[in-house]
Amino acid sequence: QVQLVESGGGLVQAGGSLNLSCAASGRSFSSTAMAWFRQAPGMEREFVAVIRWSGVPSYADFVKGRFTISRDNAKNTMYLQMNSLKPEDTAVYFCAAQGTGVAGSKGFDYWGQGTQVTVSS
Repeated sequence: QVQLVESGGGLVQAGGSLNLSCAASGRSFSSTAMAWFRQAPGMEREFVAVIRWSGVPSYADFVKGRFTISRDNAKNTMYLQMNSLKPEDTAVYFCAAQGTGVAGSKGFDYWGQGTQVTVSS
């Protein structure tokens, strides 16, 4: 059974940092794209960042220069280092796996349950 489990969320003050992890089990995703999305209350789920099987990343404009996506294929784990957090970054963050790698696309086969990130002002 394939599972994606996010961790690392929490409450942080504006300007602070968090490092999210997405641990995959059940199969290897080293040859596919993985991504992070987020969803704030009352809003649609939106694209944050994607990392292709080659390691090449793409980011949503609103996180460029602040967030860094990475992956460790040996651990079957993806990360999102979030710096200079803003209150508007508050959302549930979801990881996704097995997609096309097209920035912005929600076409992923597997999704995690999400981890809450709250940024206080």
